[in-house]
Amino acid sequence: MNHRFTLSIAAVALTLGLAACGDQPQEMNSAGVKQDGAPYTGVGKSQYVQGGWSAGDKASWEQQLKTRAQYGQNDYTRMSN
Repeated sequence: MNHRFTLSIAAVALTLGLAACGDQPQEMNSAGVKQDGAPYTGVGKSQYVQGGWSAGDKASWEQQLKTRAQYGQNDYTRMSN
């Protein structure tokens, strides 16, 4: 019985070891790389576009980020009103 148990454990270990060898290589090639555009170019007409920002205008994009960081995400200025 002890011999049978040892063979079972060896068979399970061998099976798991061989299963690990079946992993396919995951290499990055030019077909899988997506080049993103600049964030200020926008995605076209959307109902979620912040007022005062025009798509493609980098200066207005940066101004909107500064404004949002100052008034929308700064708890000190938001909670003091």
